[in-house]
Amino acid sequence: MATLKIIEAGAPILKETAKPVEHITKHIKKLLDDMAETMYAAEGVGLAGPQVNESLQLVVLDDGNGLIELINPEIIERSEETDDGDEGCLSVPGYYGTVKRHHRIKVKALNRRGKTVIYEPEGFLARIFQHEIDHLYGTLFIEKAENLRRIG
Repeated sequence: MATLKIIEAGAPILKETAKPVEHITKHIKKLLDDMAETMYAAEGVGLAGPQVNESLQLVVLDDGNGLIELINPEIIERSEETDDGDEGCLSVPGYYGTVKRHHRIKVKALNRRGKTVIYEPEGFLARIFQHEIDHLYGTLFIEKAENLRRIG
């Protein structure tokens, strides 16, 4: 495994829609492993393909309860209930802001074996899913944040 370079705001790839993964190859599995190592090394809770300069619909995340890998994730349901919460981003170091997110969502994705998986996160975990899936469509949290502030 290897630690990858995290791309920061201003890089064009962060504003593009990432390409769906067509085949789960050894390269894709290694990339998921490297993304997880990079996320943990940076002390983050999520990382998307574009953040490591890969225009692919890949996400890794961990809210403290174990690694979740998503290939081609799609939000298929959203609760009407929303929560405001502070967010930061490994691609926008030192900035935090309050973002409104759906409290509960339902996400369909593939796992590294190509099997369809369904997640129904809520609260903080749902926030991470939504933040990372936004990256796959060229949206940074700073575009949605209120009360954006620099820390440190």
